[in-house]
Amino acid sequence: METVSDMGEFFDANGLLIQNDNKIRILKVAIDLFSQYGYNAVSIRDITREVGIKESSLYNHFKSKAVILETIYFNFRMDIAKIIPQLDRLDTIVTAINIEMFLTQGFQNFLDHIQHPQMEKIWRIIYLEQVRDQAARAIYLNDIVAGICDCIAIVFEKYIALGQLQSHDPGMLSINYQYPLFQMVNSYILRRLDGLDTAGVEQMMVEHIHFFLSMFRLKE
Repeated sequence: METVSDMGEFFDANGLLIQNDNKIRILKVAIDLFSQYGYNAVSIRDITREVGIKESSLYNHFKSKAVILETIYFNFRMDIAKIIPQLDRLDTIVTAINIEMFLTQGFQNFLDHIQHPQMEKIWRIIYLEQVRDQAARAIYLNDIVAGICDCIAIVFEKYIALGQLQSHDPGMLSINYQYPLFQMVNSYILRRLDGLDTAGVEQMMVEHIHFFLSMFRLKE
């Protein structure tokens, strides 16, 4: 599945592809600095010094530091949306693959997303800014938690109808499946941040998928 991060592209808040090299460099440097030090600790001067341009030149591309952050958030939300299956394709997907294949592939897509260096840095920004910035909280709560859980609930409802899952409330099944994974992702990112091995966390995620299926999957 091709995502924004795979292509190495950035879009402005209107969804238009950014083609100016300096504007792209500003975003990449800002992502790097914000992820290391936090938004408030980084100045326009810090960004332009790393990019190698005058401070005044930055304003030819972004009205403010806040707009830079908004653009970063916009691209992150686009990437998250890419790894969530489109609702109008779910019927085709669930009839083509069984639930184990669906969950395994979904996990791999998410891991590929979060292991991309640029996206990994933006995840750190989201974590750092959640307390300070309502927009970061909204992304985590709405795009990530609610967006993924709502999609998985619909998927589980379809697999229940196909006789592959026990007949329970799809929303509760989604919560039971997804919330432990969210916590494991938190641990994964924190370990990556400290340069620690993540193989154990990845194995835990795989085992969680198998455990969930052992509890709720109907034998074919």
